[in-house]
Amino acid sequence: MSVVRQTGSVVRPGEKTVQIPDAADAKLVFIGTIHTPWTDRAMCPRQGRHDGPDCRIEVFEPWAPALSGLGAYDTIEVLYWLDRSRRDLVTQNPKGDGQNYYGTFALRSPQRPNPIGTSLVRLVGISGNILTVRGLDCLDGTPLIDLKPDRCAFSPKAPDKPEALL
Repeated sequence: MSVVRQTGSVVRPGEKTVQIPDAADAKLVFIGTIHTPWTDRAMCPRQGRHDGPDCRIEVFEPWAPALSGLGAYDTIEVLYWLDRSRRDLVTQNPKGDGQNYYGTFALRSPQRPNPIGTSLVRLVGISGNILTVRGLDCLDGTPLIDLKPDRCAFSPKAPDKPEALL
């Protein structure tokens, strides 16, 4: 088993962990870095707010041209890798009260087997390879996985599928 970085996260009494297997099936390419005001989880909001502080998303080359057309959307979805999260918790006690336990998949906790975060953010602007957004809830330096237009505002660019496939 490889060692997984578990930074600053304490397992509360009654929470359950598992031994996680080596990853062998998925390979992600981080396409950028997210810059926020928060450097530790205690200060980071639980859910981002569209009236929150401006945050910057830096998109690396060669991915900057993929931003073309994204500025047409007021809201975008940001997917990111919660690189400082535990990956071995299966049961959590979010309030730390020793009373209320939940399975990881019933929570929006950053502690998950594949710590993928997602936020619907308000797009403030794009300048070159830098996006300014509001509504993030991740730590400064968080790796960026992907950007997508808000699915509710998106109209498919491809032709309609044949009825038989619907």
